[in-house]
Amino acid sequence: MDVPEGWVLLPPGDAGLTRRVKAAGPTWTVMHKKGKRITSAGVWAPEATILREQTKVEAERETPEYKRKQVQAAARRDRDQDAYEIEFNDSILDFLKFPEKYSDIASQLAEAVTKHAIPVGSGTVARTKMIPIEKRAEAAVIAWMRHQTTGYDDMKIARVKGKRREVRGELAGISRKLLEGYRRGGDVDPETCPLAKGLKKATT
Repeated sequence: MDVPEGWVLLPPGDAGLTRRVKAAGPTWTVMHKKGKRITSAGVWAPEATILREQTKVEAERETPEYKRKQVQAAARRDRDQDAYEIEFNDSILDFLKFPEKYSDIASQLAEAVTKHAIPVGSGTVARTKMIPIEKRAEAAVIAWMRHQTTGYDDMKIARVKGKRREVRGELAGISRKLLEGYRRGGDVDPETCPLAKGLKKATT
C-alpha cells in the first residue's frame, strides 16, 4: 500500500499522543508479528494532524494540574506494585507448600523469584493477567529454577520447531521432582542440592 502524500510515521512510545492522533483520524496502524507476539511499529497519519495534536499534548503536560495527576498516578502505581509483590510472594509460598523444616528455604526461594519476576516491564509470566496468580506463581518458580538449578542456559538446543519447548518440559519435570522432595521433608544436602546451590548463587 502506498502511504498518502503528506503523511508521516509517528513512532510508538507515547501512548497519550498516539491516542490523540488516532482520535483525530484518519490513521494507519503498523503492527509487527513475531511468533505469537504482536507489537506496534507506529502510526501513519497526516503530518499536520500529528503536529497539531503534539502541540496540544505538550501544552497540557506543562500545566500544574497534569503534573499533580502524574504524581498521584505514580504514587498509586507504587502502592499497587507493593501490594502485588506481597500477593505474588504469598502465592509462591502456597505453591511450594514446604514443611516447617524448610520454611527458610521456601522464604528465600519466594523472595528470589519475586524479585526477579515482579518488576514492571520485566516481561515475565508474573506480569501477565491472562492466567490466575496461582498459575503465574507456579510458572515463575519453574522458570527461575530452569535458569538457576539446571544447565539450560549452557545447552546447545537444535533449531528444530518444538525442540526448545520439549527441553523446557523435561527440565520442568526435574524441577517439580526436586520441589516434591522438599515437600516430603526428606534430608537435603545443601552442598549437592541444585536448589540450595541455586539460591546461594542468586543471593551472592
